[in-house]
Amino acid sequence: MTLQIKGIQKLSLIDYPGKLCATIFVGECNFRCPYCYNVSLVLEPKNLRTIPEQDVLDFLSERKGFLDGICVGGGEPTIHKELPVFLSKVKKLDFLVKVDTNGSKPKMLKRLIDEGLVDYIAMDFKAPLRKYRETVRAEVDIENIKESVGLIRASEIDYEFRITMVPGLTTEEDLLEIAKTLKSSKRFVVQQFRPGRTLEESFKDVAPYSIEKLEEFRQRVAPFFRECKLRY
Repeated sequence: MTLQIKGIQKLSLIDYPGKLCATIFVGECNFRCPYCYNVSLVLEPKNLRTIPEQDVLDFLSERKGFLDGICVGGGEPTIHKELPVFLSKVKKLDFLVKVDTNGSKPKMLKRLIDEGLVDYIAMDFKAPLRKYRETVRAEVDIENIKESVGLIRASEIDYEFRITMVPGLTTEEDLLEIAKTLKSSKRFVVQQFRPGRTLEESFKDVAPYSIEKLEEFRQRVAPFFRECKLRY
């Protein structure tokens, strides 16, 4: 079995902070966040062509010396047992690896960290812990979320936690509660919501917070973190 790669962006200037990367998209996710814009990856992965691993590895080999690394997103990469084997092949090509995750699979994260298969983890922290299930619209073990946070913070790799601010779903009070939970983390990112095609249709026309409001949010929680950024 090989990793279920459903898409590749051959060059990204933003997905891996400070690096030039290719972004790999895997299918399937164990969450159903209503504002998610990767609808096909989450709901219809079997309808998308699977890109052979070797095609991706061949592409990376051709880009050695230009690209710094890859970012693996989705979907949710850590639900795939094939992920470590694929990443080991990427590391053998001497590329950096960033993984985007919802933090629901701490055992997989621990393996990636312990085996030196990941250099940067970006974990989406979806909501205050008390509101997690209603926000992600799925069963989730909150202890797994907590464990993933602890693993990431205790590791020596680079990382960030991030929250997508969705009007009507995520409030300033929610953000403050999240900041207190993640207090003293290395890096926290406040992200803009993207309207358009969303998992739940009722979110597709939701007007995002203004940049000015997001900056207010960022300033409110910045004292809790060593570094706090705005991404839109």
